Amino acid sequence: MDMAVEAGVIKQHLIDPEICIRCNTCEATCPVNAITHDDNNYVVRADVCNGCMACISPCPTGSIDNWRTMPLVRAYSIEEQLGWESLPAELTPEELEAAGVTADVADAAEVAEPAPAQAATAEAAEPVFHSAQYGATVPPWSAAHAYTNLFPPKTPTTATVVGNFNCTEAGFDSETHHIVLDFGAIPFPVLEGQSIGIVPPGVDAIGKRHHARQYSVASPRNGERPGYNNVSLTVKRVTEDHQGNPVRGLASNYVCDLKVGDTVQVVGPFGASFLMPNHPKSNIVMICTGTGSAPMRAMTEWRRRLRKSGKFEGGKLMLFFGARTQQELPYFGPLQSLPKDFIDINLAFSRTPGSPKRYVQDLMRERAADLAALLKDGASHFYVCGLKSMEEGVVLALRDVARDAGLDWDTVGAALKREGRLHLETY
Repeated sequence: MDMAVEAGVIKQHLIDPEICIRCNTCEATCPVNAITHDDNNYVVRADVCNGCMACISPCPTGSIDNWRTMPLVRAYSIEEQLGWESLPAELTPEELEAAGVTADVADAAEVAEPAPAQAATAEAAEPVFHSAQYGATVPPWSAAHAYTNLFPPKTPTTATVVGNFNCTEAGFDSETHHIVLDFGAIPFPVLEGQSIGIVPPGVDAIGKRHHARQYSVASPRNGERPGYNNVSLTVKRVTEDHQGNPVRGLASNYVCDLKVGDTVQVVGPFGASFLMPNHPKSNIVMICTGTGSAPMRAMTEWRRRLRKSGKFEGGKLMLFFGARTQQELPYFGPLQSLPKDFIDINLAFSRTPGSPKRYVQDLMRERAADLAALLKDGASHFYVCGLKSMEEGVVLALRDVARDAGLDWDTVGAALKREGRLHLETY
């Protein structure tokens, strides 16, 4: 490494724009803020990336795992990467030699460490508590085998809409739809916790085909309708941005407006770690907000079907589910019909008129005794899905519950990550 760096050569980390589905996993995971994006591409800052590899495993498509041996002075800039439609070719040995890079130096090239000033800036920007470091990148040991990337962005498959209904009581601006897609005879196996990409029709302002938008699957492995080759999605209609400014989400409005009989272009499936355990007596704690309920619905429904069959002895199911109001909570009605001895449901509403704000982490602290018992049980698995802003508060709540119970969080958190028992999927 020293020889290459001293010679001004790096192994530059790049993201393949043809495969990337713009899911934001890499940027959310990177501990040094080396990844950024615009409306076109996700890119890596060569002067900040330190090669820690934290972003590699969580990427659902593998687009993040690309490298180019480059003279440092010719490293691809952020501006260049943002404009790419495809990755540039590797520099040939002749091109490297012409740039003064000999073969032995090229072979020794590694990711260059960030310059001291830049490293200090990245370190200072990192919060004291970095919740993402506890998120597992491996599945539970008993998880079923996940198939991924059967249909990449270049070659999507077609599904037919067989169901679309509003699963909230909210008005147009806050409605969430339950969409059912049928693949007919096309093989499209999915597991609870995986996601798919929907490609909106048409092109953007500069004539480029739209990128796929990623949605978590809300149905269990044997279909929304058992025994059928179909999947369901939970999609919120986007009518404003995070600042509350009016905006019409391209993909979400397209999906919410689909009619039965319409066809859609689908890519995926994606995801090989946010998967449920399948061993008897395994416990599942699900913590979610809004459409982050999709994978939790899938897991719950699969356990419900197993319970009904009498062929599986399941452990405890515990759900912490947050929304602004009851009217904006997806699947509120069906949740009320689930047996109390099957699932322990805890609902948090942050915008109920006349009531104090309550968030999922507040409920977790209220149920500290039950969560502490589950944290002590090696058969317990924890899943967090929803807006990125919830992640730190939820993991901090788990840490506090552990500490108050006399557990060493560093030991517990490390075990949850190592054993694939704490999964974070936030956006």
